[in-house]
Amino acid sequence: MREAGVAVKKVVPKKQSAPELALAYLTSWSEKPKEWKFQKTRQTWLLLHMYEKEKVPDEYFTILLDYLQGLQGSARDLTVQKAEAFMKELDGPDAQDPKLLEKCERIRQVLQLLS
Repeated sequence: MREAGVAVKKVVPKKQSAPELALAYLTSWSEKPKEWKFQKTRQTWLLLHMYEKEKVPDEYFTILLDYLQGLQGSARDLTVQKAEAFMKELDGPDAQDPKLLEKCERIRQVLQLLS
């Protein structure tokens, strides 16, 4: 084709974003446990963003709660510590903000599960 003067466009596959990769990781854990492999980076992303509904939608949060039951060691301890710190932080005059209420509910669920 080059000899004929026809330009060939390379198709570059679109790279998935961190949220897409993390949610795919969680889905794989849930739906294909035999094929699933632990990935620290994906777990870390999920633990950092699990209280944000925009990043971890409700349908994934339910799966994430199941995933968190298997959380062990320092990851579990750190998650509980951070959740408790968030809860104290959010227990203020802005507590009636709907976004904060959603976040508080997720934090409460995580604390209830891991404590």
